[in-house]
Amino acid sequence: MTIRLLAEPIVRAALAEDLGRAGDITTDAVVPADREIDATIGARQPGVVAGLDVALMAFELLDPSLAIEVICPDGSRVERGQTVARIRGKARPVLAAERTALNLLCRLSGVATATRQLADAIGNHKAKIVCTRKTTPGLRILEKEAVRLGGGANHRFGLDDAMLIKDNHVAMAGGVRPALQRAKAAAGHLVKIELEVDTLEQLAEALEEGFDAVLLDNMGPNTLGEAVAMVGGRAITEASGRITRETVADIAATGVDLISSGWITHSAPILDLGLDTD
Repeated sequence: MTIRLLAEPIVRAALAEDLGRAGDITTDAVVPADREIDATIGARQPGVVAGLDVALMAFELLDPSLAIEVICPDGSRVERGQTVARIRGKARPVLAAERTALNLLCRLSGVATATRQLADAIGNHKAKIVCTRKTTPGLRILEKEAVRLGGGANHRFGLDDAMLIKDNHVAMAGGVRPALQRAKAAAGHLVKIELEVDTLEQLAEALEEGFDAVLLDNMGPNTLGEAVAMVGGRAITEASGRITRETVADIAATGVDLISSGWITHSAPILDLGLDTD
């Protein structure tokens, strides 16, 4: 319910962007107002469905009387040719909402599918795939939900969720130690502090101050293993940088708790789904 409440303004804005001032003038000219339609949304390649509820909202907002049947709910793995949903009712609103609905569904299913590929590649290692703030402006809540549907977990949603001290912060503060000290002095009792480090030397210095989580940036598997051993369970360890399906298993084998990937939200290819009519 929360996702639906947050998603509705996004879907309304997307419909308004597409319909413009006069609506779907092609459909209104060509398709009789009383024409009925029996349409299906189907997968044209295998993957994970995400954003179906949001996509179907586009049809519902244009015509609440449409009969909509969900066949493969969000989170489902689908094969090529599999029917995901059926829509029956007046043809005009279905055709008018089609592109908005598919834009959202294909994009979010692509995010879920990319996440699932990384999560599957990890195998039995304990690490979780997490997303970042590298999301499409305006779609963050939906893309992060797609990550969860694909078997991943969410990093912070925004700058106010937790403190993440990155390399530029360290440089501006004058080093790892003063950056951590200032963050601790400003953080409320419920605010977590994570520090990004590039070297084992930075990590050793940071461990003397203490923190809740450490982002081990662009380290190879051997160095990551050393870093995890140094932390020794005193904080959450997160690997970031150069995360691909080919490298993720070796990274997970180092014992890190989290593996963060910007690619799953900023560069994941869409999952091809389409709407076909009778």
